[in-house]
Amino acid sequence: MPFHAPSDAHVHDLVGIGFGPSNLALAIALRERHERTGQAVDAVFLDKQPAFGWHRGMLIEGATMQVSFLKDLVTMRNPASGFGFLSYLRERGRLADFINHKTLFPSRAEFHDYLEWAAAAFADQVEYGSEVVAVTPVVVDGAVEYLDVVVRQGGCSDELTTRRARNLVVAAGLEPVLPDGAVTGERIWHSEELLDRVSGLRDPRRLVVVGAGQSGAEVTDYLHRTFTDAEVCTVFAKYGFTPADDSSFANRIFDPGAVDHFFTAPEEVKRTLMDYHRSTNYSVVDLELIDELYRRHYQEKVQGRERLRIMNASRVTDVESDASAVRVAVEFLPTGERTVLEADALVYATGYRPCDPLTLLGEAGEYCVRRPEGGLRVERDYRIATTSAMRCGLYLQGATEHTHGIGSTLLSNTAIRAGEIADSVAERLGAQHRGSYAVHN
Repeated sequence: MPFHAPSDAHVHDLVGIGFGPSNLALAIALRERHERTGQAVDAVFLDKQPAFGWHRGMLIEGATMQVSFLKDLVTMRNPASGFGFLSYLRERGRLADFINHKTLFPSRAEFHDYLEWAAAAFADQVEYGSEVVAVTPVVVDGAVEYLDVVVRQGGCSDELTTRRARNLVVAAGLEPVLPDGAVTGERIWHSEELLDRVSGLRDPRRLVVVGAGQSGAEVTDYLHRTFTDAEVCTVFAKYGFTPADDSSFANRIFDPGAVDHFFTAPEEVKRTLMDYHRSTNYSVVDLELIDELYRRHYQEKVQGRERLRIMNASRVTDVESDASAVRVAVEFLPTGERTVLEADALVYATGYRPCDPLTLLGEAGEYCVRRPEGGLRVERDYRIATTSAMRCGLYLQGATEHTHGIGSTLLSNTAIRAGEIADSVAERLGAQHRGSYAVHN
């Protein structure tokens, strides 16, 4: 049974679901807008994690960011912000050291520390250990005037609270993807669990990695470096890892202006652009890492001891596991030849997909307008288009690739996107904008 707030519940201007980089950037944008205009927005953010964290399971030693530090939480929107990566470095006493490092790409661990540093400034606006279980429309005279966000606190199923809001920003992040029929277990993991799980391995003899993207290559590299007596088998359907296209002109697809171009483009142009530029982000690997894995693989052939096995043009056809091992059947696609690998662990580095916002929105999702192909209709300011009865704002950070393009959901555009949402929310909170959020054709 849904939990309903009392009629006199405090009404927040905004409730954010999730507090990863996207809603952290939004919190910063709202604070800086307040300092600039004097208009405060009463915002609270809810995150089911016990503390701030961003892909902790893949903070592999030596792994670097794939985007420039200039594409941090603020710099593309406000280079003078005190929340930029350079301000973080100065406060940590490493600004000169980083400059001497001569790189645009900090380690993933350092960038995570930067995010934690920024998040600490908003401790009074974030409720960690708070899982959103329902969003209930509050109907007044036939119109939805508020949204009640029902929250489970601290993982206790019987302890529900609510936050009432005029605007909701969904930034629930990504969920791991597994092949059809795959089930995780003690010896079978998704790569998001990597660092949490490897501590339990004791002198493994063989490890199997499935996946041809950046995560697959990073996991393969990490396991091969860490367990120096183990055989590491990486399995993928391609003949080799595909290098990411990070050339200067191709990277324009991640420019803020590209979002405008994509949003206004005809549907057939949208599809063409996605096809052209898939190699900038999907199932691709940094060329430097590809070359390093090949160098290592070749050197082992020279030495006559091949610990790194590249099982290309192959697929996993069957997996069985028990307390002692996991047995992975691998088919070589050109011939159909089948090999069974008995391993200590199987890691699926098979990527992520955006969380379905309608799962979180629940009853509120019934007011959302769909596109002809079934996806949500999302306006340029990242508002979900709604029917005339909805007077609240429903915003998305993520899950907008189909409307705003390949770069709209990524860190590259986080600072700009957060600023646009902050401006949209603040402007509509003005008295002249308290009408419906409905679509006007």
